[in-house]
Amino acid sequence: MNSINNPVSRRGFLKGSAVLGGGLVVAFVIPGAHRFAMGAENQGNVFAPNAFLRIASDNSVTMLLGHSEMGQGIWTGLTMLIAEELDADWSKIRVEHSPASAKDYGLAGFGGMQITGGSTSTWMEFDRYRQAGAAARLMLIDAAAKRFNVAPSEIRTEPGVVIAGDKRATYGELADDAGKLPVPDPASIKFKEAKDWKIIGKPTPRLDTPEKITGRAKFGMDVQFEGLMTAMVARPPVFGGSVKSFEGAEALAVPGVHKVVQVPTGVAVIADHYWAAKLGRDALKIDWDLGPNTGLDSVKLLESFRQLAATPGMPASQAGDTAATLKKAAKTIDVEYSVPYLAHAPMEPLNCTVKITTDKCEIWTGTQFQTLDQMVAGKITGLKPEQVEIHTEFLGGGFGRRANPTSDFVAEAVQVAKAAGMPVKTVWSREDDIRGGYYRSMFLHQANIGLDADGMPLAWKHVMVGQSIMDGTAFAATMVKDGIDKTSVEGVADSPYIEKLANHQVELHSPKTGISVLWLRSVGHSHNAFVMESLIDELAEAAGKDPVEYRRTLLKEHPRHLGVLNLAVEKANWTAPLPDGHALGVAVHESFGSYVAHVAEVSQDNLKIRVHRVVCAVDCGVAVNPQSIAAQMESCVTFGLGFALRSKLTFKDGQVVQSNYHDYQVLRLNEMPVVEVHIVPSTDKPGGIGEAGVPPVAPAVANAVFALTGQRLRELPLQLSGV
Repeated sequence: MNSINNPVSRRGFLKGSAVLGGGLVVAFVIPGAHRFAMGAENQGNVFAPNAFLRIASDNSVTMLLGHSEMGQGIWTGLTMLIAEELDADWSKIRVEHSPASAKDYGLAGFGGMQITGGSTSTWMEFDRYRQAGAAARLMLIDAAAKRFNVAPSEIRTEPGVVIAGDKRATYGELADDAGKLPVPDPASIKFKEAKDWKIIGKPTPRLDTPEKITGRAKFGMDVQFEGLMTAMVARPPVFGGSVKSFEGAEALAVPGVHKVVQVPTGVAVIADHYWAAKLGRDALKIDWDLGPNTGLDSVKLLESFRQLAATPGMPASQAGDTAATLKKAAKTIDVEYSVPYLAHAPMEPLNCTVKITTDKCEIWTGTQFQTLDQMVAGKITGLKPEQVEIHTEFLGGGFGRRANPTSDFVAEAVQVAKAAGMPVKTVWSREDDIRGGYYRSMFLHQANIGLDADGMPLAWKHVMVGQSIMDGTAFAATMVKDGIDKTSVEGVADSPYIEKLANHQVELHSPKTGISVLWLRSVGHSHNAFVMESLIDELAEAAGKDPVEYRRTLLKEHPRHLGVLNLAVEKANWTAPLPDGHALGVAVHESFGSYVAHVAEVSQDNLKIRVHRVVCAVDCGVAVNPQSIAAQMESCVTFGLGFALRSKLTFKDGQVVQSNYHDYQVLRLNEMPVVEVHIVPSTDKPGGIGEAGVPPVAPAVANAVFALTGQRLRELPLQLSGV
């Protein structure tokens, strides 16, 4: 085993190499993600390895990734980085999910935990993955030099082959010899110049596509083995409720039901299969203690948020004398925006399979948060975290829901298996998933903005009210400062429209409601971009200026914002005539290190908003895989349009009103617009791509609706009035 920076031992990985007849194994480490950095400053330069590259004697090149593939394409993108510098034969590339191990795969920037989130995978690992590929290539060259008895300088490589004059050897033939050599000093490794790239920057089909279209790919829901039972849990209908008592006789009478057990989250029915478990759960008789949250009501909650907004909040960003300057403004805008609670609603509902023995707990699931899952499962079973073995399966959508700081669905499944005394797959129905908590918080925004005589911002007061997703989690120490959850105010407190304004004041209230909240795809940007980009259109209208030209003036010192804005409006033919009854709207926003502008073309059919086309321009730095980037932008548009037009979660009498896709609506196939994606050529370090395209969608549509109808819609989902 060889390591860049750190000698390591990965028994299972070496065992796999031995099966293939030996080979070259390179373990390498990835520098941390800054977004959720926890204690990394105390770890010095010593990091545990979190990815492995194996070149076997059969010429296969296998990447063992400590990250979870949930549709974002990292199996392909990260592997492209290694393959580029390795000069690998792409047809020989293989990828596997790694075992769960904080020691081997923990990320320093996530406090040493193994986790996938925050759109960090590519930008965080761009250099290190290339370094691993380059190191392996140099080791193969050194092995060939010794075999051919020539200087390393006389050797070149072609995909999968080392060549010296008329002598050739495949990587597989050299792998054993290369595996005995020391890994080059990272400081001595030189990357290819971008002009010489053969893989990076080229549209590349995803490596996991064949598995998924043939059905060979295994998701958590697909896990099955002899003796495995299926469970469903009846949970309190109100958050904070608990079981007073229950009667399980009728459930046990359902054919296929074996056990009914109480667990901390409710009552579980264990059966041979899903349908028996469901019927058994339906037959349960439970007396619930509904707890303190029976009065939860969305209308009342919004009003309470409004009352909070009228009181002084915690300062997130401030400069000058905003109140005095507002009084001197030539014109003022005083408006309120609001967004609802949102569920993640992934296509694959939550599920987790658990098998517990005396000295081991095995878990099969699609998770984004392996390390915390291990810790929680270990605590429940009385085992050490290293005795908890997690098999990460493909995720049928995550959007943050499968990176829960309480490991709720994994913890519950472990409790069920422990109580049942047998291997159990705990499955959530769609209704369970929608009503199971951990939502994007409802938010209220109030903005009071003063303009000068030229219509430009002079003073800006912005008050925000919404629940903190970081408070009470392991990330609070670095993500909550002086009462401000950074994720609540991101995109507002640091907005290019506000941060250098001489007179501004951004305040935050973070109420506690009894509703569990969590990060959701694009996190705070998911609502803050809607508000900010809608406000900029309002200011442009008040100033009597074109919204594109107005943004160009405000963003004149922000070249990457301007770059995507100009490209999007150019490709959308902003000034060209449109079909009758159509209008365009624009929005531009930076998040996760990437810059995205959308131009949306809309029409209306009675009171229904129809989006025909979205033109997207994205600057994500180096575009590792343009094909994947385009797919992610299309995905972001789809996801964002669901927010903009359909999705809304409400409460009445303490309970969630919605239950399934029929009433918690996402975008339908017949509503999908044409999406055109244009990538800005860039040499900057890659930014995140899985989330950055969501935030500008809703404001682009809302701004287009205003241009079409004159109605300024300040609440999501957008709904035209008949007035």
